[in-house]
Amino acid sequence: MSIASATLASPAPALEIGPLRLDTPVVLAPMAGITNTAFRRLCREFGAGLYVSEMITSRALVERTPETMRLITHHESETPRSIQLYGVDPATVAEAVRILVDEDRADHIDLNFGCPVPKVTRKGGGAALPWKLDLFRDIVEGAVKSARHVPLTVKMRKGIDEDHLTYLEAGRIAEGAGVASMALHARTASEFYSGHADWSAIAKLKQTITSVPVLGNGDIWSGADAVRMVEETGCDGVVVGRGCLGRPWLFADLAAAFAGDDTLVTPTLGEVAAAFRRHAELLVEFFGSEERGCRDIRKHVAWYFKGYPVGGETRAALATSDSLQRIDDLLGELDPDIPYPGDAAEGQRGRAGTPKRPVLPEGWLESRELGAVARGEVAGAELENSGG
Repeated sequence: MSIASATLASPAPALEIGPLRLDTPVVLAPMAGITNTAFRRLCREFGAGLYVSEMITSRALVERTPETMRLITHHESETPRSIQLYGVDPATVAEAVRILVDEDRADHIDLNFGCPVPKVTRKGGGAALPWKLDLFRDIVEGAVKSARHVPLTVKMRKGIDEDHLTYLEAGRIAEGAGVASMALHARTASEFYSGHADWSAIAKLKQTITSVPVLGNGDIWSGADAVRMVEETGCDGVVVGRGCLGRPWLFADLAAAFAGDDTLVTPTLGEVAAAFRRHAELLVEFFGSEERGCRDIRKHVAWYFKGYPVGGETRAALATSDSLQRIDDLLGELDPDIPYPGDAAEGQRGRAGTPKRPVLPEGWLESRELGAVARGEVAGAELENSGG
């Protein structure tokens, strides 16, 4: 792919998460329905980093549901293998971690404490859970113990809302429990993905946590953004989510930026089409079904062709294709020499949403301890399916 100049920083040090060493201090954020094996493999083809699975529900893993067992299976080319778990019951989370370690299914395990969706927070899960300090401590301590030699990390948000912040206390608890690193999405649950991430919170966490790496997450749309976050906050690495939607080559930009290189990938329309086709092919392999793989790639159409002169009819046809041959025919109608459109292809991707009041269990905010809230009620936050 072609390249263009940019002003970036000098080489960054490697990121060490327990025994894992990442020469490029970049982690792919878990995204439900996105960061499956197909997308992770595609991103790896462009750059280095740690590529985490979509969120896996610990209860579904312990019960070995077929879909969950498929989701935790990595392609032989994926190394290190990274899996993110979600759970609200300490015993279930610990057992899920034990399964991954004993059966050699992961080289890195992350715990999700940042999910803001109502179906999770209404039962006290996700970003709501660190408010209950004893429950958070029990889950993290049990998971670290079960993980043994496999590095275990946590990803969290600032808190429930600006009046109920949890990240500094949770960070101290996680550090004391022996996690290998922690990541902060610098928004509250109430913000979802709206507005601007509060990078100053990442700096505060980094100043608070001294024994393990702290990673920052939020509003990284380019290699320059990632370098700026590290420079402004002092964090040890970055976690990238929506910025790579339809742009797997962002990981090449990130690798260059952290190496002190001033080049950026600026793909022609033909190169974008080739990446889209490769993604569809990998999805077909992942699902074991051409129809299902082609159906799944549909949600990526707008992201890949953002800013490029691809007409509405073509976009609509790609978003209804049910075979690789149909995709090939449509992509073949595009002019492959159309150059990178610049700013029109950059910036935010995915839905930002709007701020909203988090849905929480009744009385959840009355105390920092679990107390009268039955653990059985909280356990309802564990979804039946993975990847939520």
